[in-house]
Amino acid sequence: MKLEGSYDVKAPRQKVWGAFLDPETLRKAIPGCEKLELVGNDEYKATLKIGVAAVKGTFEGKVRLLEKKPPESYRLAAEGSGGPGFIRADTLITLTDADGGTRVSYSADVQIGGLIAGVGQRMLGGVSKMMADQFFNKMTELLTTA
Repeated sequence: MKLEGSYDVKAPRQKVWGAFLDPETLRKAIPGCEKLELVGNDEYKATLKIGVAAVKGTFEGKVRLLEKKPPESYRLAAEGSGGPGFIRADTLITLTDADGGTRVSYSADVQIGGLIAGVGQRMLGGVSKMMADQFFNKMTELLTTA
């Protein structure tokens, strides 16, 4: 499944870059994130509680930041598994200057398996978009009140 989008954040690019690489800021912004801890160089262990339709569960996994080009882009590789199945995502995140702030664009390749895959592509796409909206709204709020 391919996911793409962009959001404008009313904050300077350097500040947005820093926030997107800060584990505590990310933990607060990622929907359902209970834990995000640094375990190595640009590698994090994550625990998320996620529910899609009647399929709910806790996912444990890891997130790695690769190919960092400050303050322009980086690749985020994530994988997690739990009772409802597994998720693997490879996402390119790009930051560019926009009107009075920063445009954050993402392009993700997502693989889903297990029970959660049985929910259906259309519903998963809608839930993914909703979670992305929640993430960017919270990130904007954190950046503009900090």
